[in-house]
Amino acid sequence: MAGALVVGNMIGSGIFLLPAALGIFGGISIVGWLFTSAGATLLALVFARLSRRVPGSGGPYVYARAGFGDFAGFLVAWGYWISIWCANAAIAVAMTSYLAYFFPGVASNRALGTGIAIGVVWLLTAVNVSGVRKAGTVQVVTTVLKVLPLLALGTFGLIHLDPGHFRPFNASGGSPFSAITATAALTLWAFLGFESATVPADEVRDPVRTIPRATVLGTLFAAVVYIVSTVGVMGVIAPADLAQSSAPFGDAARILWGEGAGWLVAAGAVISCFGALNGWILLQGRIPQAAARDGLFPSLFGRVSRHGTPAAGLIVSSVLVTLLLAMNTTEALVDQFTFIILLATLTALFPYALCSLSELMLYFRDPSSFEGERMARAAGIAILAFAYSLWAIGGAGAEVVYWGFLLLMAGVPVYVAMAWRRSRSDD
Repeated sequence: MAGALVVGNMIGSGIFLLPAALGIFGGISIVGWLFTSAGATLLALVFARLSRRVPGSGGPYVYARAGFGDFAGFLVAWGYWISIWCANAAIAVAMTSYLAYFFPGVASNRALGTGIAIGVVWLLTAVNVSGVRKAGTVQVVTTVLKVLPLLALGTFGLIHLDPGHFRPFNASGGSPFSAITATAALTLWAFLGFESATVPADEVRDPVRTIPRATVLGTLFAAVVYIVSTVGVMGVIAPADLAQSSAPFGDAARILWGEGAGWLVAAGAVISCFGALNGWILLQGRIPQAAARDGLFPSLFGRVSRHGTPAAGLIVSSVLVTLLLAMNTTEALVDQFTFIILLATLTALFPYALCSLSELMLYFRDPSSFEGERMARAAGIAILAFAYSLWAIGGAGAEVVYWGFLLLMAGVPVYVAMAWRRSRSDD
């Protein structure tokens, strides 16, 4: 289940809708995928080491707090929590986009599409409130169902690839560097979730071995699936048509094997998004729960239901997902998806950047506890992961950085209020 959580949370909506968002860049977007795969692998290695060094649930939050203290831990918990419910909104939009393959009115009637997305969010919120075992079972089943059609479509797409679809190689109109930077920021969305196994660490059996293996191997597996399947789709669908497609994998399957195959792959995409949304909803209550236990988030988020789940955190997060979806009703589905994933990616990159250097802070504080370990290699990986995170933040664009910064700063009054409450209780 730890492996399914990692792979299932990564291979969700991103791979199924991203080819359309990348269509305007041309073949150079594959270079962006390669850069992102390398950066995500570096981050996965950092989190694998931290999972051994800093035990306990909370993932990025507990690692940042261990390295930099309460305020940094709070900002990471706040930013990562924002990232999760933004991600859930984007996944719900992507699932609705693929439903439009069967029901075209879902794409043309934006209010209907938004209503369906909100309904699925609340259905899966109810599943997660009722217990982690039920959510884990859904995750395993949907992960198996989503991987096979992706690999099949990617393989046959490579066989029938049209090289002309990759010309011009850089169709963005800008410099190659700016195009790669922009595509890397978009494709990083598909890797969000590599750290998923670290968040519910207290519920993972043999976490010292299980979490690092699930994190690193899951990231590498996802990278192979992403690149192969994206090249396959881009090689089958003409760039102009790809940029306008609301279901690029379904359209590619229809071109290769006929109408029935398109329906089958589109159904697989809906299942994939459904499973990823389930996995991310599982996490959205556990980050604020971990912070609430340490007195950094309101105590409401620390409360658990009779099923042992953070019901209050799950419900509050889903309310925010609903509001974000409702605010973007006027946008087309692909436009909604692109903006929301960039916002989710940015607010996740801040936690990634801090966590990249957390182990170095722990080493500087107590070098003797790292005796016998190759810290030079670990430091090199950490610095490269931090540099990659900064580069990806720049690639998100000025508007997204602006909104992401405002969202992060909006959490500071919450931290001040919690500090005031702690000081009153100490008195």
